[in-house]
Amino acid sequence: MAFQANVISSQPQVSVTQYTMTSALTDWTTNVCDCCDDCGICLCATFIPCILACKVAQDNNDSCCVACLPGALIALRTSIRSRYRIAGSVCDDWVVMSCLPLCGLCQMAREQKTRGV
Repeated sequence: MAFQANVISSQPQVSVTQYTMTSALTDWTTNVCDCCDDCGICLCATFIPCILACKVAQDNNDSCCVACLPGALIALRTSIRSRYRIAGSVCDDWVVMSCLPLCGLCQMAREQKTRGV
């Protein structure tokens, strides 16, 4: 009875694929505290923020109900940043929407208006 051994003569190779980004990240077109740059948006955020939040959500192809869910405006801000390739992080979004929620809401609305949603 002959015993035949299978000998492995080479190791499997790993290939690495590199991806390059076609466009660089940008900044918000206005700062978070530039609320008075658009008085209509500013007044809407001051007196009826739920309506402005609903409009921003709908313009981002989300449900109007997003404005009523806890923490959802943070997710909405992150989604808008991703959509327009704006630099930042979820932590940045949390800080803005936790500390300056109406200013953050105005900034999102101005961004959509500037980018021509």
